[in-house]
Amino acid sequence: MVNKSNWLVKQTVEEVASQACDFIVKAAQEAIQERGVFKIVLFGGRTPEHIHSLLVKEPCDWQNWHFYLGDERCLPVDDSERNSQMIQNTLLDKIDAPEGNIHFIPSELGAEEAAKAYDAIVKTAMPFDVVLLGMGEDGHTASLFPNHKHPLDERVHAIFESPKPPSDRVSLSVHTLSQNRTLLTIVTGQGKYNAVQQWRNGVSLPVSKITSLGKSFVILDNAAWSGEE
Repeated sequence: MVNKSNWLVKQTVEEVASQACDFIVKAAQEAIQERGVFKIVLFGGRTPEHIHSLLVKEPCDWQNWHFYLGDERCLPVDDSERNSQMIQNTLLDKIDAPEGNIHFIPSELGAEEAAKAYDAIVKTAMPFDVVLLGMGEDGHTASLFPNHKHPLDERVHAIFESPKPPSDRVSLSVHTLSQNRTLLTIVTGQGKYNAVQQWRNGVSLPVSKITSLGKSFVILDNAAWSGEE
């Protein structure tokens, strides 16, 4: 069974985002005070937009934040379906972060070349201060899907035949995502209920394999926790 003391259930998506924002801001303050830099891994989808809308209102030391991605789709740089585009539009365009602190996955190069290029970046970035993850209805996280096998020694995977389009992607590995001081897994929506139940009952899912060097929290809304809107 998963340690339920790290599961935080909120009533709404907005409350989930507020809790995540609080954790992130506190972790950033501590990291910059102790090490002079804050390194965060972001994820795609709709839920992060709520978190970003709160973060941009915070008086953060953006000059010392470094941004990384958990995964990316192999699409043209300006494609609206890329995680980087959503993050750029909802967060990075609204804060004063140096361009050199933004570390996107160059997935326009193709999965294999992009994975090689990003490996060199994350190799020197680990451990991350915060890794933010989401979860799909099948229990996948980043672009790590059920029943897909990857070399255990890879930090970054080239993903082919993704069950969700586009088929080609790039994803940080279980090992790399687990190199964090704080892990925040954000789960919202009634559609996630079955996967949440499997996770709580010890079923091995991609999302359940990610661990932390420090603190780990799963922040859910009531719909994902109880299956009721």
